[in-house]
Amino acid sequence: MKKIVIVEDEPFMREELEQIFQKAGYSVMSVTDFSHAPQEIMQAVPNLVLLDLNLPGISGFQICRELKQKSTFPVLVLTSRDQMKDELHALDLGADEYLTKPCRKERLLARVSNLLRRYEGRANLLEGPGFLLDEQTYTLYIYDKSVILPKNQGKLLEMFLRHRDETVTREMLCDALWGTAEYIDENALQVNLTRLKKTMKNLGVGQRIEPVRGIGYRMMTDVEE
Repeated sequence: MKKIVIVEDEPFMREELEQIFQKAGYSVMSVTDFSHAPQEIMQAVPNLVLLDLNLPGISGFQICRELKQKSTFPVLVLTSRDQMKDELHALDLGADEYLTKPCRKERLLARVSNLLRRYEGRANLLEGPGFLLDEQTYTLYIYDKSVILPKNQGKLLEMFLRHRDETVTREMLCDALWGTAEYIDENALQVNLTRLKKTMKNLGVGQRIEPVRGIGYRMMTDVEE
């Protein structure tokens, strides 16, 4: 059963949406603690998120940004904000669909069904800025082409994608490569990182791997300071 997470602060609307999707055969969960909404959504591991933009304490835009930075499930924005600039901003942040309230339930269900079909088969894909990585085969999809990465490079890139905007420690990287962090072979780790950096540069991946002194490494976009 597909799981849908609803992020809506208006109780009546939230209950109506819950009933619509439950009757349509979906598993439904609603977020009501909006201060920790991104974390709660990620922990739920949904198949789709239905997101309002006007929320107390946090913007739906911010939630959309955080979800799309760290996950691959679709986000459908359902909001009363009908300005073109709001729609374009949400889509630019990665939202997959944008619907305005009021919305007929038939249209809403059709858009949700369409999104879920589009995302079928992507369960093994990790999303980066402008590219996708298949975590089973380590195939990198970028600029309408696909490249199978060497196993160690794939393991390292997977680790960085799973910890977007975070520093990945040397121990974590060694455990990913060799299944242990008890003995860190810094030279061997450096060799593998250098190979991955070269591959990313040759493929035009718009990110770079930088050292974090005394801790590990972090994957950064080229515009980050």
